[in-house]
Amino acid sequence: MNFKSFIKDKILLSFLLLFGIATIEIFLIPYPFVKFIKIYIPVTIIFLYIIGLFIEYFIKQRFYKGLEDTLNNLDDKYLISEIIKVPSFMEGKILKDLLEQINKSMVENVNRYKYKQEEYKEYIELWIHEIKIPIAASKMIVENNKNEVTKSINEELDKVENYIEQALYYARSNTVEKDYYVKKVNLKDIVNESIKKNKNVLIHEKISVNIHDLDLEVNTDNKWIIFILNQIIQNSIKYKKQDKNLEIEIYAKQGKENVILYIKDNGIGIKKGEITRVFEKGFTGTNGRCHR
Repeated sequence: MNFKSFIKDKILLSFLLLFGIATIEIFLIPYPFVKFIKIYIPVTIIFLYIIGLFIEYFIKQRFYKGLEDTLNNLDDKYLISEIIKVPSFMEGKILKDLLEQINKSMVENVNRYKYKQEEYKEYIELWIHEIKIPIAASKMIVENNKNEVTKSINEELDKVENYIEQALYYARSNTVEKDYYVKKVNLKDIVNESIKKNKNVLIHEKISVNIHDLDLEVNTDNKWIIFILNQIIQNSIKYKKQDKNLEIEIYAKQGKENVILYIKDNGIGIKKGEITRVFEKGFTGTNGRCHR
């Protein structure tokens, strides 16, 4: 709030004040008052009015400036109503009261949607666990009736299982901190588990996997890291070159304070400018769109 804007808001009040002073002076003309009194009355009123304007401006300007600075420095801006002090003028008190009511309404609205989202997430997780039963039963039937047809059915069931796993992990991704269990594990065991989960498609597609230098201990969540590795391996298979056998190389290097896991293949590749976007949800890339 600047002084010019503040004065603009007071123009009507100022005109009414001047009109009132002029009216008083007109009514005093017939009376034989000393000229000093006739000058003193309007000058005093105007002087006190100007002082009042300056005091009001400085009080309001300090409040609104502090409000703006606090808002700019606040990460969660909706908390502004809880931080600002109760102002000494009526407009500020009304503003604070309105902000508190808006914040309360916003919190109630967010909690309502949060509750609905939790219900939906619980339903998805329940559905995923239920659908695993008929898939497991189907795999058992396939295992007991092996032939070329059931082999193809088993491969499709593996794909369905992978998609279901993706849905489960995505449903849990918003509350990942509750699902984490970090412990010391062997990196080679993690990679082998991931390869084992994809063995059918790796054999079917005649893909060679070269793993080495993985006998290292790392602190991680075993379940989540296997899921991530599965996604990378499956994408590697999905985007392999049609005229060339796919080769996947997995190895690790020990750093000073970390272990870096490398996964390489001879597939269609990713453009250099798109590397930073590979973990965005739904991102395919130029080569991926051309390939599929």
